[in-house]
Amino acid sequence: MSEHDSPARPPLPIVVLISGQGTNLQAIMDAIDAGEVPAEIRAVISNRPDAYGLERARRAGIPAEVIDHRRYPDRARFDAALEDRIDRYHPELVVLAGFMRILTPAFVAHYAGRLLNIHPSLLPAFTGLDTHRRALEAGVREHGTSIHFVTAELDSGPVIVQGRVAVSPDDTPQTLAAKVQAVEHRLYPLVIRWFAEGRLRLKDGVVYFDGRPLEKPLIYEDKR
Repeated sequence: MSEHDSPARPPLPIVVLISGQGTNLQAIMDAIDAGEVPAEIRAVISNRPDAYGLERARRAGIPAEVIDHRRYPDRARFDAALEDRIDRYHPELVVLAGFMRILTPAFVAHYAGRLLNIHPSLLPAFTGLDTHRRALEAGVREHGTSIHFVTAELDSGPVIVQGRVAVSPDDTPQTLAAKVQAVEHRLYPLVIRWFAEGRLRLKDGVVYFDGRPLEKPLIYEDKR
């Protein structure tokens, strides 16, 4: 190594939280395996023991754990148990990939600036659930997905990037979901890569990308 070379960054340690099929988890694992994302998934944790994403993790040799929210009397105690389990793996980033739980302010504060979520709409439109049906009922011509840093208010953290898809007259909630999911699978690994490379940060509630504050979310254009 010459005096001008900088040492390579070690892989970014991450923990992924899921509740279901884990398709975004699979996309992240595939991107890491392909050398596209300099990260290491140290654990996958689900609040549902039947989440298929756990099997995806096990097949990849990644620790897969369950913290069943139904075993806890309230949200605060579940979040405390989840936080304790996550911290055993010492992640620098926690990735919500279809994790269907509303998190307490204390949990969010503990991971401030290193907690990401993906939401299937162009936020601030259609926060919450059933976004594809609601988008069709609203007659929008454009729909998509948003990746944001998590804050205590549901689906309201600073948005980093959005991927957009056109809504066709013959779209159903199912076909629209498939369009959005295809973009999600390319976009989420990319954002994790930005974070791992030090290009993406949250400071004082503002998203910084390549050292500059974002005045509005980045727009991802699928060129494949």
